[in-house]
Amino acid sequence: MLVYPDVRAAVAFLEAAFGFSERVRIGDAHRSQMRVGADGAVVVADDGGDRRAPSPDGYSHEIKLRVDDVDVAFARALEAGAVVHQEPVTHPYGERACVVEDPGGHRWELTRTVRDVDPAEWGGTVVAPW
Repeated sequence: MLVYPDVRAAVAFLEAAFGFSERVRIGDAHRSQMRVGADGAVVVADDGGDRRAPSPDGYSHEIKLRVDDVDVAFARALEAGAVVHQEPVTHPYGERACVVEDPGGHRWELTRTVRDVDPAEWGGTVVAPW
């Protein structure tokens, strides 16, 4: 569940920026269940009670969103009003990624695997195989 000060604005942004689709609306501005891709889901909720949206003095999480094309997804997010934290870049560990922030302060890493890389090549250690 992601908390926003304006649920309806969050839904509009997530649809425009990332292609999510609203499935269930609970109240006018209380909550929304959104579909992500073929089998994912995100719940968007208001900042009532003890729930709080992110604040400008830091962040506590970054949501990793797998996309087909990082550059296309990045452009779409910017067009919808996202703020750039990291331009698209291809990392030595085989991921092409960027980081954007939505109007509610949530950070999203848009990412795609461009090649499989042995973790030893970039300083990682395999602890257990997938």
